[in-house]
Amino acid sequence: MSRHLEAGERVVKAEALHGGITAEVRRLTIGTPDGGIRDLVLRTFVNVEHAEDWLNREAVALTLLAGTGVPAPELVAVDPTAGHCEHPSLLMTHLGGRTVLDDEGLEARVPVLARQLVAIHALRPAERPRGYTALTTADTVVVPKGADAEVWAAAIDVIRRPAPPYEGRYLHRDFHPGNVLFDDVLSPGPAGARITGVVDWAQTSWGPADLDVAHCCTNLALLHGPAWGLRFAEAYEEAGGVLAAVASERLYWRVRDGLALSEEVRLVAQSWREAGRTELTTRAVEERLDGYVTAVMDALG
Repeated sequence: MSRHLEAGERVVKAEALHGGITAEVRRLTIGTPDGGIRDLVLRTFVNVEHAEDWLNREAVALTLLAGTGVPAPELVAVDPTAGHCEHPSLLMTHLGGRTVLDDEGLEARVPVLARQLVAIHALRPAERPRGYTALTTADTVVVPKGADAEVWAAAIDVIRRPAPPYEGRYLHRDFHPGNVLFDDVLSPGPAGARITGVVDWAQTSWGPADLDVAHCCTNLALLHGPAWGLRFAEAYEEAGGVLAAVASERLYWRVRDGLALSEEVRLVAQSWREAGRTELTTRAVEERLDGYVTAVMDALG
């Protein structure tokens, strides 16, 4: 760590940042020789199977994003194999702003989130990242207690089909409000919803824009209610984004991501409670997921 600081600098404080699931994230306050301070962020993967791959991908992504206009941290150093650190880690610059997970001001933030995702999908790297992966299968879906069995059976049948054809795009692959920073000073109305950073680029991939959109839709539905999941897809198109032209293809990606989250409800709910949304119990999130999957099946099925 110290080898990547300037001469005379030292770490004077380390603060854990909450809200993530797979990585431990700390803000490091660095004291400078002239008495000033600056902040860096250290992401560490402890006993995570894909740590080396994810850190290599994030390092490549942060290098690519420099100068693109997409607000992302700058890479300082990466140790994907724990050759110098206790665990695989990545050191990057700290961005101002904060995650905003509250319901208040959501109507203004959704179009801003959509425009940011459109800008990410417009990137054309000289070397494409690897193709996306989708691990959820019909056999791994966890149907929430009390859910409409018929609706969920129909949704599970949707992902038994082969993936639809698509035009590839540069995907963040985990784009949602928990990985987006907004200006610390949020004034009422759209003018106050300004993104200062997009973080967690460890799963960048090449794949359909629908998949990134679907992931943000699901997260908004679980955070704020099913209607907001449907609204985000509309906002993405209003911002100039292009989704699959056929309803059945949109349904496939939207349902696939909703069903994928069914396997992680407990972890997702816990991370949001740690970030301040204490009312989001596992049961509450399960009910919202059920409502969202039902709404998507009704809208596109």
